[in-house]
Amino acid sequence: MAQKPSIPKGTRDFGPVEMAKRNYIFNTIKDVYALYGFQQIETPAMENLSTLMGKYGEEGDKLLFKILNSGDFLHGMTADEVAGTSTQRLAAKFCEKGLRYDLTVPFARYVVQHREELQMPFKRYQIQPVWRADRPQKGRYREFYQCDADVVGSDSLLNEVELMQIVDTVFTKFGVRVQIKINNRKILAGIAEVIGEAEKIVDITVAIDKLDKIGLDAVNEELRGAGISDEAIEKLQPIIKLEGTNDDKLNVIREVLAASETGLKGVEETQFILDRLKDTLDNEIQLDLTLARGLNYYTGAIFEVKALDVQIGSITGGGRYDNLTGIFGMPGLSGVGISFGADRIYDVLNKLDLYPKEAVNATQLLFINFGEKETAYCLPVAAAARKAGIRTEVFPDSVKMKKQMSYANAKQIPFVALAGENEIAEGKLTLKDMATGEQALVTPDELISRISGR
Repeated sequence: MAQKPSIPKGTRDFGPVEMAKRNYIFNTIKDVYALYGFQQIETPAMENLSTLMGKYGEEGDKLLFKILNSGDFLHGMTADEVAGTSTQRLAAKFCEKGLRYDLTVPFARYVVQHREELQMPFKRYQIQPVWRADRPQKGRYREFYQCDADVVGSDSLLNEVELMQIVDTVFTKFGVRVQIKINNRKILAGIAEVIGEAEKIVDITVAIDKLDKIGLDAVNEELRGAGISDEAIEKLQPIIKLEGTNDDKLNVIREVLAASETGLKGVEETQFILDRLKDTLDNEIQLDLTLARGLNYYTGAIFEVKALDVQIGSITGGGRYDNLTGIFGMPGLSGVGISFGADRIYDVLNKLDLYPKEAVNATQLLFINFGEKETAYCLPVAAAARKAGIRTEVFPDSVKMKKQMSYANAKQIPFVALAGENEIAEGKLTLKDMATGEQALVTPDELISRISGR
């Protein structure tokens, strides 16, 4: 007996209903991006590893899916050499390409390659899958979609303001209550500076970014393990625990960072963004000084979005990266972007049952097939219904009516049309509302009008 096929852990199949829901998510996000003047691009699923490596920090590099070179990739190596070489060195020798880890680094590569064709500032959005060799768990997948929007070629903080408005608009349209968290990497750099550990900024941000997941004690242990002194960790505690309004936090941290020019610049940028967003959002925005966003390329404002009514990880994130394109030979080009986690949003909308019926129910009208003559009568009406924008099917086989009605019920088709000898003689059809069971004898024009007006 043949082995039952399966899919890799951390990946998922999506059937017709799931795809209808996912398309609702993608289309909603696309529509909002378009409202703000963003244009769509796509990049290849695989990139050269030289493009990807070193852009996500040491932890990110470990999560890259690497692709074996085609052909005889062992050519020139003996079995002893292969056995005696580390996995990392073998991967470097045998793999020149990898699956993209996110959409931001490929976007930076795209900008550098196509610089002469682009109008700056360039506002792009991109909705494609990404891959991470992570341990699969609830809400975390190895293959998942990101829905990114980025602006490059502008230093203006109005771009950050606009992106937060996009986030707010999208989740308001979904009907999901969220909390938007904001911080600034310059503030974090300033904190590292004033506690005497400026060289350890990466270790500090990686550790405190895990606060929600592992708790304060475990974060402090990780800081100690990174070689950060007990004195510096002690100075960090009141900052991590800081509470109050956004203005209260900014006033306190402004005093704490009085000796740090970099830190004060971060406070100033954050104040500007929060001031411009006051009384403009439907959802709460909160300054969170523990938010670090572990990716090394962020240099300014950073964002993260949490759903308030579902226990799940971040469903949107992003930030400013002043020098990302510099690693590809184009220094000085500033960018800022956000990424919606479509798969987590999918899970949130499922949990809260927030999909509109019209987004999930694909077919609106089914014509029952009683035979060749009856189908010939129905086909022009079906064509007219489709021209009117009604999603319509004609059952292909002349089988028992019970089977055809079961098909309609299984697909949650709201209307069924029937035409037998009597209906054909009168030039009409029987239209059945599947929700109420009500039936009415109608002309083709009346049928279209009733369904279109529903």
